[in-house]
Amino acid sequence: MHTQALIVGGGPVGLTLAIDLGRRGVRCTLIEQKEAPQFLPKMERCNARTMEIFRRMGIADKVRAAGLRGDIPMDVFIILSLAEPPLLHLPYPSVERARAEIRACSDGSLPLEPYQLISQYTLEPLLKSIAEGLPSVTVRYACQLESFTQDESGVIASVKHADGTGGAIEASYMVGCDGGASTVRKQLGIKLRGEYNILELRQALYRCDELFERLPIGKGPGRGRHYHVADGNNGFLIMQDSTKHFTLHAVVEKDAAMNAMFERTVAIPVKYEMLTCAPWRQNLLLADRYRDGRVFLAGDAVHLVIPTGGLGMNSGVGDAIDLSWKLAATLQGWGGPALLDSYESERRQVGDRNVGASRYASLGRRKWHAQYRPNIRENTPEGAATRENLVRVASVEQPKSNEMIGAELGYRYVDSPIVCDIPGGPEHRFRVYEPSTWPGARLPHVWLADGTPMQDHIPYEGYTLLRLGRTNADTSALEKALRTLGAPLAVLDVPDDAPRQVYGHDLLLLRPDLHVVWRGNQPPEDPGNVAATVTGYGESDTRAQATLRFSG
Repeated sequence: MHTQALIVGGGPVGLTLAIDLGRRGVRCTLIEQKEAPQFLPKMERCNARTMEIFRRMGIADKVRAAGLRGDIPMDVFIILSLAEPPLLHLPYPSVERARAEIRACSDGSLPLEPYQLISQYTLEPLLKSIAEGLPSVTVRYACQLESFTQDESGVIASVKHADGTGGAIEASYMVGCDGGASTVRKQLGIKLRGEYNILELRQALYRCDELFERLPIGKGPGRGRHYHVADGNNGFLIMQDSTKHFTLHAVVEKDAAMNAMFERTVAIPVKYEMLTCAPWRQNLLLADRYRDGRVFLAGDAVHLVIPTGGLGMNSGVGDAIDLSWKLAATLQGWGGPALLDSYESERRQVGDRNVGASRYASLGRRKWHAQYRPNIRENTPEGAATRENLVRVASVEQPKSNEMIGAELGYRYVDSPIVCDIPGGPEHRFRVYEPSTWPGARLPHVWLADGTPMQDHIPYEGYTLLRLGRTNADTSALEKALRTLGAPLAVLDVPDDAPRQVYGHDLLLLRPDLHVVWRGNQPPEDPGNVAATVTGYGESDTRAQATLRFSG
């Protein structure tokens, strides 16, 4: 079998990559060793940037329809049990309320799309069905990668099917999206480095149809997404998207102890069923490399984080979108050699920062958990002091896990070979997002005068030159240079005042993933150099060579 791109792994990252490549007309094949998506609780939230990406892919509405209802708040509580007043209540808006806040905001500080609570066991089958509906995408479950070889012309993968038969798949490129135990990464000999086995917990998935409907229980906390238990077991109850399933994490020695923990946390008689229970370990790891020749790695195969902060799967979706358009450009013939080289340069720095953000959030949670004392329930001065101290610390430390808007939206590709870099730039901050069009940054969301978002006007394919503030700058030389290299280009004149005010410049050049690659108030002095840089033609390929390649 011949394909342009072979994707190993059918989780959300691999499926997102397959869908995006399919939308760009790339023939790709996805293989997954499981026979079908599994009903296991893994990720449970698509963050704002992921939802913006899904909007550009045309699937955001389907994701929201499958996920948690839009009217349910995303509040976070620290509790003794669900039947007692919460020690700490951190309110976070429902999707509907967040959308109203976004609608009223015009300064670029908010995302176009709010987050969406959706469990991986809901998201994965949805993405699978979308991928299977694309004519250029082949999805094969119950198909396991055995080994592979590569040379300058492509990759040959040996696979085995569930019935024991084998075969070979030839591909121009291969991408390992096969998780933390990645077969692809291991065969390449690429190491994960960092902090292993920080903490071992158990995770149990429960079906409990009545619990959500009975909230609040007496004076207990109301409806929300996370209930952190102030105990000696690191207890943590999560509402899943159906509102009938809950996951419980705790440090206990045996599976059977999880039921007792669940009953203590709920604190009222309810009918429930444990569906799964398994141990898991917290890791903070980053791969040495993201690429070897024609083989790339994405998602958990190259970065493993603690779920605090919600940066695991969402980082992987960012990997997939960064790599997808670069693979498509290369396969379509207009991408220079530095285009694929830039994948590791760009995404590994984001992986490194997100490992740091996850560490920051996890340390915050550990700090307030460390304030727990066995007397926390006592109606004594000592018990009251324990509660007061835990709340004092938690009110500072727990928001670190829930407020990662800077990490979500504010990441910027520094020293990328395909970005016209400017020395300096805004600070990378985990919890604070300040809109910026500094080269390498994501284009901030801005509403236009007609009520539509700027992002919706940016074409899916190729580059976009935004001409703002009624500029009369002559950009024809830059436009010609890009088109001479074969790069798709759209030019948009946007007379509205709001984008010019937020973006701060008259001219912005964007790439397909909405990251800024060049900006200015006048056309560049050397438009050929800008065009060659952003399309991946560096010093090894002169502009003359690149021009001859596409004009001859």
